[in-house]
Amino acid sequence: MGAAHLITVRNCNIRGSGGVRVKRVDWQMDSGEAWLVTGPNGGGKADFVRALAGELSFQENEAGGSAKEKPLYESSFGGSVAIVSLEAAAALIEEERARDESEILNREDEGRTGRQYICEVLGGSSRKNAPLPPIAARLEAMPQVKLCGVEKILDRGLRYMSTGEIRRTLLCRALLSGCRLLVLSDPFAGLDAQSRQILREFFGTVLGRQRSSAEDSSFPRIILRMERYCEIPEGINRVLEFSGGVISFSGSRDDYERLLARRQEERAASRNAAREDFLAALRRIRSESGVLTDSINSAPVPDSLIEFHGVNVGWGEHRVLVDLDWEVRRGEHWLIRGPNGSGKTTMLELISGDNMQVFREDIRLFGKRRGTGETIWDIKRQLGIVSYRLHVEYRMVGGTDLRSVIISGFHDSIGLYEPATDFERAVAEAWLRLAGFAGRGEESFASLSYGEQRAILIVRAAVKSPRVLILDEPCHGLDEDYRSKILDLLETVASTGTSTLLHVTHDPSEALACERHILELHPGEEPMYRIIEAV
Repeated sequence: MGAAHLITVRNCNIRGSGGVRVKRVDWQMDSGEAWLVTGPNGGGKADFVRALAGELSFQENEAGGSAKEKPLYESSFGGSVAIVSLEAAAALIEEERARDESEILNREDEGRTGRQYICEVLGGSSRKNAPLPPIAARLEAMPQVKLCGVEKILDRGLRYMSTGEIRRTLLCRALLSGCRLLVLSDPFAGLDAQSRQILREFFGTVLGRQRSSAEDSSFPRIILRMERYCEIPEGINRVLEFSGGVISFSGSRDDYERLLARRQEERAASRNAAREDFLAALRRIRSESGVLTDSINSAPVPDSLIEFHGVNVGWGEHRVLVDLDWEVRRGEHWLIRGPNGSGKTTMLELISGDNMQVFREDIRLFGKRRGTGETIWDIKRQLGIVSYRLHVEYRMVGGTDLRSVIISGFHDSIGLYEPATDFERAVAEAWLRLAGFAGRGEESFASLSYGEQRAILIVRAAVKSPRVLILDEPCHGLDEDYRSKILDLLETVASTGTSTLLHVTHDPSEALACERHILELHPGEEPMYRIIEAV
């Protein structure tokens, strides 16, 4: 491989446990190039990135007649490649849950802190209660730690961090690991405005050096993987797109942006008709499944669905929610926003019953105070939930087929543990068609890309027309087409009057017109929240 060629892939396919995932890859990364890898969910970009990291393999296609066609995979980075992604963050949470010894200790096991986790690549050990290396005391002063903005959360347990905080911790560890190539997958997803600005400044510095071919051993080379073509750093000058298991574009950023412009013109011409077809199909499904969903929502509920009275939640010295008074009434759709770690997910987990501190606080759901005799199933049968926690739990039983994942939404279970009725199966098939998964009901959840998994979980949450639909960053990992469909779906669900939405997002473009009530969290201020009525 020539000195200027950092990676060469020629006439290869990408193979996983289920066979060939990407049919043919011909690609080269040279010095002075900064690459973006993009494309629709399930198109092959995630498999390509995993192959670069050695999690999947590049295999030879049949060789052609000339030397230029002979299969080849060479990388100057060897195995020194790390991926920071939503998948990696989910895997870390799964690992922390497996290490949880709360039942053995008869107290809450806080698990590893950010400091311990980062120090594992700096001479520390992953063994429980292992001593920290001397460098642990100097982390706050390190430029990589400052760059990722994790100084204030180093001593917080990983399982108490928000999604954005976990991803920044993963990025910090990767930067300090000594890896020579770092793949960042959807780096802006789930980050608040301040964190996004930190990353933009980081990319401006590192990608600028990368394009100039300047050697800088303090930072690895970077490849970005993005689900949507938005917030692309200025330093990116090359784009690789995958669609349908093949490379659909490879070239300059300018050429790709011209291609996108043409596609957008074509899409705009048919967008309204496609949207109307989608919404008509959704209304038909909801009408046909009305008998089933009406039976789930048969119990009368008061107009006041959720009440928080002076709620205080925290861990140790860390206070998350302080004296929170909040009420959600039927048909009031709420947008919930605030910086990473401000307590948004904690609030939703108090409602869903996934945070046990709910029982010591004055929190009322559907007219009853929590802890006064109702079961968790009495509560969850009225809720539809899309959250990072649910996604992690479903990844842990990832062998469940897609049809069963959808049907489990009727039973509020992780997986399906009783035979489905013919009616449930018919409804699930209709929703799979609507979501673009027609004929794929037998596929396993684990075989999908992260974005496709997210789309299936959103359908699972909506299938029973719940009283309250809890949406914690629902569009994480979704490409532009899926994102548009999901936002249309949520707007339509809200318009029926059956479900009240509680929606957490950091992306202003994902706020729905129906969300006319806004709860803003402001940690460290007094009061720590503000309620805004949208005009």
